Amino acid sequence: MLLSIRRCVAPAALAVLIMLTGCSSLPGSGTTRAGAGTVEVSKIAGAGPAVLFEAGLASHKESWGTVFTEIGTSNAVFAYNRPGTGRSLPTTRRRDGLTIVEDLRQLLKAEKLTPPYVLVGHSAGGLYMQLYARLYPDEVAGLVLVDPTHPTQFEGDGALDRRPGGGAAMVVMGMVGPAGAEFAALAQTGQQVLDAPALRKNIPTVILVAPDRSGTPIAGFDNAKRANFAKLYPAATLREVEGGHHLALERPEVVIEAIRQVLR
Repeated sequence: MLLSIRRCVAPAALAVLIMLTGCSSLPGSGTTRAGAGTVEVSKIAGAGPAVLFEAGLASHKESWGTVFTEIGTSNAVFAYNRPGTGRSLPTTRRRDGLTIVEDLRQLLKAEKLTPPYVLVGHSAGGLYMQLYARLYPDEVAGLVLVDPTHPTQFEGDGALDRRPGGGAAMVVMGMVGPAGAEFAALAQTGQQVLDAPALRKNIPTVILVAPDRSGTPIAGFDNAKRANFAKLYPAATLREVEGGHHLALERPEVVIEAIRQVLR
């Protein structure tokens, strides 16, 4: 069943909120060495299962903001910056999903975080968390996908050359800075997800999708692919949340409730 959660949000206010959030570190921040090298992490000790947060393309761990700190009042929480973002140093390692998931598993081992975990991923981070959950189901207690990237998002009607303006905003974001290699590997990562075993039905899963993608690099996303999430994950709860792409900042209460539902 597709549930709908609606609310009116001012885009200008959200832009300010995003800027402010990016300037303040999450609690428990520091650096460690594992996986891809020197990595900036944030961690709050607490009860299990630990909740792991994976940010979107070119996004900092601070994009989880209130969601991270609120869930941290009841559970262990962990977030990090992928290489080249924040204080995480760049890497020469491949940036496809398989590599990113393996680097994350090494990082979690170094940080002494014991599975199973609740995986929470936004946008491209949601694609990585889909892959993690499919490949290592014994390490996963639950999955929350926050306006996630579909495995075939940039194919067919979603191809960049079919988007308004040729997908210029996405191209610019993907070709500059640390996100470039990840952006170039997204199609490969999507295929890796589809090639992996199907998600186990006993892993509680909530998928939040935002219909309002105007003003974001993925405006014009193929609605058929969004609906296809229900076929990819038939046991999941799929909720349509009115708002923009950055739901953790714009609608943190909805993301918090989705995580708590999975934890229950």
